[in-house]
Amino acid sequence: MPVGLVALLTLSGCGFSGEEGGSTQAADRDQRIVVDNFRAPVADWALESDAAYILSLSGCLETLTRYDEAAGEIVPALATEWEQVSPLEWEFTLREGVQFQDGTALTADAVVTSLRAVLDAEVPARAFSPAVVSGVEAVDERTVRITTPAESPLVPYRLASVNTGVLAPAAFEGGSVDPFGHCTGPFTAVSEKPKQSLTVDRNEDYWGGEVQLAGAEVRFITDGATRATQVQTGEADVSLSIPAANVAALEADPAVEVLQAESPRTATLYMNNGRAPFDDVDFRKAVRSALDLDALAASVYEGAALPATGPFAPSEPWAIEGAEAPQQDVDAAKELLAAAGYTAERPLEIIAIVERAEFADVATVIQENLKSVGVPVAITTKEYAAVEPDLLSGDYDMVLSQRNRLIDIADPIGFLTADYTCEGTYNISHFCDEEYDRLVEEAAGTADTEQRYELYARAGEILEEQAVNVWLVNEQAVDAVRADLQNHRQDPLSRYVLRAETSKPAS
Repeated sequence: MPVGLVALLTLSGCGFSGEEGGSTQAADRDQRIVVDNFRAPVADWALESDAAYILSLSGCLETLTRYDEAAGEIVPALATEWEQVSPLEWEFTLREGVQFQDGTALTADAVVTSLRAVLDAEVPARAFSPAVVSGVEAVDERTVRITTPAESPLVPYRLASVNTGVLAPAAFEGGSVDPFGHCTGPFTAVSEKPKQSLTVDRNEDYWGGEVQLAGAEVRFITDGATRATQVQTGEADVSLSIPAANVAALEADPAVEVLQAESPRTATLYMNNGRAPFDDVDFRKAVRSALDLDALAASVYEGAALPATGPFAPSEPWAIEGAEAPQQDVDAAKELLAAAGYTAERPLEIIAIVERAEFADVATVIQENLKSVGVPVAITTKEYAAVEPDLLSGDYDMVLSQRNRLIDIADPIGFLTADYTCEGTYNISHFCDEEYDRLVEEAAGTADTEQRYELYARAGEILEEQAVNVWLVNEQAVDAVRADLQNHRQDPLSRYVLRAETSKPAS
């Protein structure tokens, strides 16, 4: 793994209370903790959905491989080794002695059942779909073979996606997926309050060692200020995704640790390229020229984010060489609007996703910037789950959201494919360009890392040249934890929170 990617995901606040020289008190194994997460599962625990992230961060769901955020590489998990046995085939050897939480053994047949459920889903996971995986089969009791339609060097990365987490066969016997008692991880999901919380208990038979907590409650709290308040009052032990406006107060509290890490997340103004007036590249460039990203970063984000230089952050090894953040140019914006033949016939709508507390303020800044060039804008705030169908169908103007470029797999091929190819399953920009698709297809089959990254950069240049979206600011991953929480490691990709080693001393 190149040094650049390791640096990108190296955590600036990852170790405290017992890690890397700190002191650890004896764990009280009767302790339970509360984790405030920013999103609830919306698809009845279907593994191909974002519900997999909830099950993973809750310490329930595990995968064959795992992306080690500190080392910056793929490491063994439920599989101990893997090998590309032919250009189109990879074989994964399963770890011995692993049991599902219902007492059944982890076997190749069980893994195949779980992976095929994702592969055969009506809307497959972006990391593990028929477009990139053509078959899954058991070779013997401990060997799983993955077949791809084209040669792919990234199959081990795909098997680290939380969407490829493995559940026991019994989880798939009903009309919907049932993860309760059917995971392999250090914690067992035991109950839920729909849209409110998930409760987990210690898995006494965990293959990875003794679990230090008795259990936890994972709460689904979309309001960022509430998450910040609860970790400060002690109602929560971990709060994920803290808004910039709350960071200073938490940093001043000795009972709270604020963890910050560089993150492959960019706050983005998505524009619907398939709908007028956004189907005109000059109009999209006008929107970009009208925005003052420096002022946005300094005001709303209080200096905790940097103006974006395009679809990638400058620190990423596939970044566009020499890219700079666009500067506001009102005159240029007006000229581009004239070239596009734009006339203000209706206010254009910006949807601000409420899970990100700062987006309402971001929308207000954008509204004022666009007003100054003669583009009226109306603002709507909605929860992501409510707006996603409209985004996918193209029934919207603009939406403020953020995408983690490594969310599908720990390589940007997932993001570049799903979000911007003509047939991309998450192409909410509704952008389509043959040359872009060709570059991404070539990159997907390129084993040489440096060559692959060069292709990513060239694809990014097309996105920037076409002003597909306005990439606003590169954000940090900011979480907050109670200072007495021990052996906690921040994951800037928000996949792992509850781990076997997480503990608290006696209160």
